[in-house]
Amino acid sequence: MMSKAFRFFAAAFCVVLSLGPARAQQGSDLVEMRVLPGWRMASGVHVAGLEVRMRPGWKTYWRAPGDSGIPPQFDWRRSGNLTGVEIVWPTPTVTVEDGLRTIGYKDSVILPIRVAPGQAGRDVRLNGKIEMGVCKDVCVPVELQVTGTLPGNTRKPDPRIAAALASRPYSAKEAKVARVSCRISPIEDGIGLRAEIDMPRTGGIETAIVEVDDPRIWVSPAKTARQGDRLVAETRLYHVEGRSFALNRSGIRITVVGKSRAVDIQGCPAG
Repeated sequence: MMSKAFRFFAAAFCVVLSLGPARAQQGSDLVEMRVLPGWRMASGVHVAGLEVRMRPGWKTYWRAPGDSGIPPQFDWRRSGNLTGVEIVWPTPTVTVEDGLRTIGYKDSVILPIRVAPGQAGRDVRLNGKIEMGVCKDVCVPVELQVTGTLPGNTRKPDPRIAAALASRPYSAKEAKVARVSCRISPIEDGIGLRAEIDMPRTGGIETAIVEVDDPRIWVSPAKTARQGDRLVAETRLYHVEGRSFALNRSGIRITVVGKSRAVDIQGCPAG
């Protein structure tokens, strides 16, 4: 008899196979991406942006895409005067269609990026390859190339990037999270996790999205419920190779998305 984890990964493999022909037929004419040059901060960090525009009605995915999405991948190795890039993800939208939950952005989004120049004060030549998925009635994986110069002498902030930065999830401190704890238990082929978070309500239907720092561990969509001022999220974790694994509690990341705001919680100690 197949295990639950094996059945899931077999289904996911079939989804990936079904996407193959669409790439050749449609490709990147569905989405455009360009670099917004941004500005250099006093700290030396350069704040820029990636503006993503899709055809009307199409959507793309957040860093954790949900049940059936394609997580974006970024490759900056061909860039010049660059030592590091951090994506600052704006708060995504959670959508449920036909029982499947997806997490991402519709029509357009600006992704702020924090860039660390190799040599202070000099321009950065950004050259990136981005692999991402866009979806409407079907999902299509696309590969995009973006280039742009980030001038080292520009200090004036770009209001478009600033607005996207402001739409990021609150930190746990900003959201007045009082307590976070996680209880783990063995299940068939994996680990069950129950997170309890004492925090103010974020408005409307709340969704907790659980991530871990090991890409070999798959995390199921969490069941989220309220118990007064406490948010409870329960999920299951499996190793993609069906192996046993240890869970790094400091690498657990929980994002709570509500109608009014979102909250980014990093680390989940034992309760």
